[in-house]
Order: sequence, then C-alpha cells, then structure tokens
Amino acid sequence: MKEDDVIQWRCGYAEDTLIAEINKRANRFTVYDDVLDGRFRDRLKLNIRTASLTITNITIQHTGDYTDYTDQQCEKERDEISVKEGDSVTLNSDCIEIMRYDWIRWRFGNDNILIAEINKRVESMTVYDDVLDGRFRDRLKLDKQTGSLTITNTRPEHSGHYKIQMMLSDKFSSKAFRVSVYARLPVPVISNSSQCSSPSSSSSSSSQQNCSLLCSVVNVGHVTLSWYKGNSLLSSISVSDLSISLSLPLEVEYQDKNTYSCVLNNPISNQTRHLNITELCQPRPDSVHCCGSTNAVIRLVLSALVGVATVILLVYDIRSRRAEQDQTHIHTSGGSFPL
Repeated sequence: MKEDDVIQWRCGYAEDTLIAEINKRANRFTVYDDVLDGRFRDRLKLNIRTASLTITNITIQHTGDYTDYTDQQCEKERDEISVKEGDSVTLNSDCIEIMRYDWIRWRFGNDNILIAEINKRVESMTVYDDVLDGRFRDRLKLDKQTGSLTITNTRPEHSGHYKIQMMLSDKFSSKAFRVSVYARLPVPVISNSSQCSSPSSSSSSSSQQNCSLLCSVVNVGHVTLSWYKGNSLLSSISVSDLSISLSLPLEVEYQDKNTYSCVLNNPISNQTRHLNITELCQPRPDSVHCCGSTNAVIRLVLSALVGVATVILLVYDIRSRRAEQDQTHIHTSGGSFPL
C-alpha cells in the first residue's frame, strides 16, 4: 500500500455498496456494516496492513459479488453541470484513459444505481434505462469510443450525482459529476392587489396615494423572485422547494415615473416583467386611484342609503305633524258645544 492509497471493498454488482474502506490519505479505516439492512453487522474485519477483508459467521444472504478497488480520483474530483429542462447534457470522462479500460460503469444517485456500462472483455455495451421507475427510459446514449454518457430531454428528476467508474487491470479510477436540471421559467405576472392604501403620511400633498401591486408565479422551484427599481434591488424572496407558488408585493405612487420590474431567476436563466404604472394604477379626478372604481361604488351605495333614510325621516316627520294638527282640531271643536 502506498501512502496516498484509497482502497475500497464493495458488495453487489448493480448496487455496488461500499462496505469497507482504507484511506491512507486521511489515515482512516472504516467498515460500514450497517448497510444492506445490516446483513454485515459485527461480521466484517479489515486488515489495515494487507487490506484483506474477512467476513465471519457467513449466511446465504452474504452470497454475491465483492470487489476490491484501488481508487484513483481524477484531479478534478467533481464537475458541476447545470442545464435547462429539455436540453441534453453530456458527461465526459476526460481524465480517464478510455482506450485502455477493461470496463467502465456509469452510476446515479446516492445509492450508486448502475445505469450504463461498457465491458471490453466481452465487447458489450448496455444502458439500464428502466431502473428508478424508468426515469431514464429512451434518454441515455453511451459513446463506446469515448465512454461519455449523454442524457437527452432532461427533466428536474434527472438532477443528482453521477459517477463513472473504470477498471484498468488492477487499478480503479472514478470521476464524479453533480448535475442540476432547472425547469424553464415562466414570465412573472404583475397585478393590482385590489386594495388601495391611504395617502402617504410622508407626502406633502394629500393627493399622493399608493398603489398596491403583486408580482406572482406558479409551479416553480429553486428560484428567486425580485422587485427592481431601475437596477437597484428593492426586495426578493427565494425558494428551494419544487412546484410552489410565489408572490411579492410592492407599493408605488400612481404618478411615480421610475422604472420598475419583477424578475424571476435561477442560476442559469431569468424572466423579467416590466411594470406599467399607467396601465395598472390610473389616478382619478377625485384622487381615487388604483381601485378607485371600487371606492366609488361604495360611496354611491352609502349615498343611496343616506338618501333613502332621509326620505323615510321626512315622510315620518310630515305624518307626525299632520297627526298633531288633527288632534288639535278635534280638541278645539269639542270645547265649543253650547249649554
């Protein structure tokens, strides 16, 4: 063993589960006996001098493929790749001498699921695109000459960790990738929130009123929604969940002449909606703005109610006066009878 060796013992062919490791670079020696439902619990012994692995008290469930890897990582241990949904992405094994390999395997996810392999010993090339509920079905292309793997028509569910493994004689090499697939962004929608605020207390004129606006998007994830005044950021909200709705409020004066825009972005793209204050916030002669029509209706209804009440009171007053006059006339007539 060399001073910088990393030796790994793995179990299973498709799963390729790590069960023991010697990392001389970090001076770490570890057995992972709780993996695979604990079938190796208290049964693994690792010799740190010879790197041999002993399995004690074996049972039928310990039957399977075991592989001893001397792991030589590429200089650039992991590539970070971002792509838009629907586009293709190619993972290149540029730091591995492809023409000299015995076999290479492409694996996906934290469980190291085998999704493609080339075996030069038997001259075979296979893609396993039905694994993981078929999320890779008809989307994997493997290049036999370069060993590169292409995922076509990508979707967010293809985001994750990919790894290429290569066996060359008694040496094992690998390279890791982190792929992020971002959904295509919708254009934000700016609407009047239908609630008008009172005149600004800091305003020198009572006619200066604010218009309440809302910028919204639906079914988005891993995005940031922001309001800008010119090139200056006013406010923003971010979300890392998938398929969520976002909204961000903004208040402006209806006569504001500044340029406002609402921007939705992720690490690789953005969509912008510019605010048209004149279109969404129309001032009225009586200083009613934005939702002034609603206020006008309310005022009209109140005025009608007041008018009806006034008429009722007037009729009641007239009838009361007539009743009093009739009573007075009766009393007067009754007191003039002769003896």
